[in-house]
Amino acid sequence: MPRRNETEAAELQERVVAINRVSKVVKGGKRFRFAVLVVVGDGASQVGTGIGKAKEIAEAVRKGIEKAKKNMVSVRHAGNTIPHPVVGEFGAARVLLKPCPEGTGVIAGGVVRAIMELGGVKDVVTKVTGRTSNAINIAHATLEAIRITRTEDEIMKLRGLAADNSAEEAPAEEAVPTVGE
Repeated sequence: MPRRNETEAAELQERVVAINRVSKVVKGGKRFRFAVLVVVGDGASQVGTGIGKAKEIAEAVRKGIEKAKKNMVSVRHAGNTIPHPVVGEFGAARVLLKPCPEGTGVIAGGVVRAIMELGGVKDVVTKVTGRTSNAINIAHATLEAIRITRTEDEIMKLRGLAADNSAEEAPAEEAVPTVGE
């Protein structure tokens, strides 16, 4: 019987989003290393990102996948979209996520698209509005937006109200006598 971690690993999808080649100049020439940004998700409700650094790309991808599995975030859904518009910020990166009607699809750039698709969101409009195009910061800003998203039930619970009885718990307006009465 397979262990729980092995079955979870079989269900996760991985996507390499960005590869940065970093060079260090030394006396004998240049030494190259790679930094790889990887997105991992189950395609339903869990998604995470990780950065792996190594001398070879394959080793950097493996390290990035391990870190992404440790950095998983739960994506809250309202049908096939997100519950409400939200802005996530990280450094100079700002990412706007907006819910949209069914059938719209994922309208997003490379990094945000990978995170949304592997997180199971099928209909969303996004826009990177920050002063950076750094893929790593955009990924962190997108995960921050996902973290601060709340469903209607969670908001009602925080306010101390029941989701289905919100209209009943509102105070009734008292009848105000008019001048002629």
